[in-house]
Amino acid sequence: MSETDRAGVQTVLWHPFATMASVPGHTVTMVRGEGSTIYDASGRSYLDALASLWYVNVGYGRAELAEAAAAQMRELACFQAYEVFSSEPAEALARRVSALVPMPDAKVFFTPGGGSDAVDSAAKLARAYWNAVGRPGKQIIVARSHAYHGMNAYGTSLGGIPAFTDPFGPLVTLVEHVPWDDAAALAKVIEQAGPDRVGAFFCEPVVGAGGVYFPPDGYLAEVQQICRDNDVLFVADEVITGFGRTGEWFGSVRYGLEPDMMTVAKGLTSGYLPLGAVVVGPRVAEPFWRPGSTEVFRHGYTYTAHPAACAVGLANLDIIEGERLVPRVRDLERVLAGALAPLADHQAVSEVRTGAGLLAAVEISAAARAADPGLGARVVAAARSRGVITRLLRGAALQLSPPFVITAEELHQIAAVLTAALDAELA
Repeated sequence: MSETDRAGVQTVLWHPFATMASVPGHTVTMVRGEGSTIYDASGRSYLDALASLWYVNVGYGRAELAEAAAAQMRELACFQAYEVFSSEPAEALARRVSALVPMPDAKVFFTPGGGSDAVDSAAKLARAYWNAVGRPGKQIIVARSHAYHGMNAYGTSLGGIPAFTDPFGPLVTLVEHVPWDDAAALAKVIEQAGPDRVGAFFCEPVVGAGGVYFPPDGYLAEVQQICRDNDVLFVADEVITGFGRTGEWFGSVRYGLEPDMMTVAKGLTSGYLPLGAVVVGPRVAEPFWRPGSTEVFRHGYTYTAHPAACAVGLANLDIIEGERLVPRVRDLERVLAGALAPLADHQAVSEVRTGAGLLAAVEISAAARAADPGLGARVVAAARSRGVITRLLRGAALQLSPPFVITAEELHQIAAVLTAALDAELA
């Protein structure tokens, strides 16, 4: 029989990434939110330093997004997008996204579950593209250490965080990994495997769940050029960095990239309904879209281009544009860096990583973690007990990715709470 939670109700919900043996009796049930603050069932408030999981970009309590979903559901709640079928919000959102990305005449393939589905779709499309142009041998896909590309089969295999991949063994073959910051290593892998066998390189503009690592100067331009020189598709995974998180609409804009494909999700709807997309540049689209072609990308989902989710996406982009949240993120970038800077001198901290938009990590030192393996988890709990929600990335770094509507005062409050939590757990 399942144990009960604190309200005495039987616990049967299986939480992702959780030690379920210790969850019953300790759940924190959230019931409402407003701005950057979220409230649990007991009425306690928390500053959300995570934007849930990198995605509540416009903040909580946006009635206009609920109204957009309700209005669409009253007209056409859902319908499939296979073959010739479509819906007005799906067409409109596709045009909107196509106009925002740094790729000319981009096509948009919507996915229902978010980033994991988008990555799997992009990886399959990369292989389908090479098959369509008569080069089916270009099957190898390269990814990086520390990378996180979602939890579907392709994304798990492309991921570079051993704790997320090792329990499952190889799920997809013909996948190679290189160090996250070494362009020469990418060139070497392509050379060793043979350019005629390597089809795509997947790259987060800023490494996210692997620890929030910003690209070394010149790295992204170099790996993009290596891909071009070797006829390898460059795929930017912008599930986290897309729609304003880096202080530009996309990380690719921030770093001057023009990828062959992009994967997006999270900020597309600010999480109010699940939705992702593969944004496809002209090269990859061409064999499928050219007049007279009989090529078919035989891939899709029951809820691809879900009308209600697309309606929410449109309303979400209206908020981001209307409230000028992208330049606001760029302005808050300096505030976040300044608020966290003193933590770099903390005895338990080895590094504070900031540098692009509302993304940061506070690395707990290897020495502190070795001396006390449970320190990181206790710091997260101590911060929550003081009213700030963060989490531990790769077992080492405290994540910060707050909503775009957060205030400067709230950013300083988060930094103060993290300092107090570290102090308390070292006492």
